[in-house]
Amino acid sequence: MNKSGENVIQSVCRAIQIIRCFEKNEELGVTEISKMAGLHKSTAFGLISTLEANKLIEKNELTGKYRLGLELFRLGTKVNSALRHIAVPYLEQLVKMYQETANFVVMDDLSIIYLEKVESTQSMRISTLVGGRLPLYCTAVGKAILANLPPEELNSKLKRMEFRKYTGNTVSDRNSLMKSLELTRNRGYAEDNEELEIGLSCIAAPIYNHFNIPFAAISLSGPTFRMDEIFRKEASVTLMNYTGEISMKLGYDNNNL
Repeated sequence: MNKSGENVIQSVCRAIQIIRCFEKNEELGVTEISKMAGLHKSTAFGLISTLEANKLIEKNELTGKYRLGLELFRLGTKVNSALRHIAVPYLEQLVKMYQETANFVVMDDLSIIYLEKVESTQSMRISTLVGGRLPLYCTAVGKAILANLPPEELNSKLKRMEFRKYTGNTVSDRNSLMKSLELTRNRGYAEDNEELEIGLSCIAAPIYNHFNIPFAAISLSGPTFRMDEIFRKEASVTLMNYTGEISMKLGYDNNNL
């Protein structure tokens, strides 16, 4: 729904609700979908049939349940394809240099969404998934973006933010977050020291659009015992250089995105 609530087509909103039911469920039946979306079963079935006809969802004939269709996957690969094309070589180079996992994310309101990930070849794997969504306030990528937003946009987000403690280190109130963001602005990169997951640390730097506003970020993530202070300071220099280069390219190439 847009901010004014005008020009919103209810049936389209309901169809989107149905698609979102599959965010955490691989397959669902009509009854399950109708309950999750808060729709009458007959209404849900009509919308499901329409989505199926357009290949946005598909029916598993063995189970009789529905799942997301390949057409959604095809369309999803087109999203930010030029942006990904620019970012991925930098992710690959970071992994080659530091042997830790590199992530590329974009901001979506109060969250970040993982668009690309290049895994470390070392034993510990990071649990983030491409397409996954996490809060801004407790991730290095999120704080890297937040710290550099225009004040009015930052304040708008802070007013709507709900804090949840994932670990004992998670920033859990506005004042603590503001202090963390000030530190991030001063040094040019953000840190997540086991705020989201015990044993996992992360550093991140923001990517700016042609209006010089951050909207994305790149991070290096790995086990805390490998990502000590010396490592973080060294890798952060490369990370900031790379995100600076990407920002410059986006400034020139924006019309092609």
